[in-house]
Amino acid sequence: MSKTKLHPSVEKFKEFVKQNPLIIKEVREGNATWQELYEDWYLLGEEDSRWDPYRENKDNTQKTEEKKSDWMGTIMGTLKQMDANQMQGYITNLSQALSAVQGVISQFQGGGQKPSGGSKPSMTKPSSPFTFKKD
Repeated sequence: MSKTKLHPSVEKFKEFVKQNPLIIKEVREGNATWQELYEDWYLLGEEDSRWDPYRENKDNTQKTEEKKSDWMGTIMGTLKQMDANQMQGYITNLSQALSAVQGVISQFQGGGQKPSGGSKPSMTKPSSPFTFKKD
């Protein structure tokens, strides 16, 4: 089956839509029809302020990518400046906090019921869920 050749202006509109994918989203959400958008594009042109909301997304995407790379640089810089002993202290504090939370949760999960007559052997839990050894 052979494809029918589209009018050159329709081809240009399709290219414009490919460059601004938010237009597709607009149609799929039912906020506009292809006919309306084509007529606006044909009458107003590609440079009209009508299309600004769709162009801003490209700028936002680039800014988001820049923010991501900036965020990674910040994290890496912070890791380079960290003191190992200070980090060990933070990890120890976190471990103790997690142990306390686990203790509270285990009390609520028990529902106040105690095992009867020692039929179940009691298991001892380590005092810390993390085991770290100092160098």
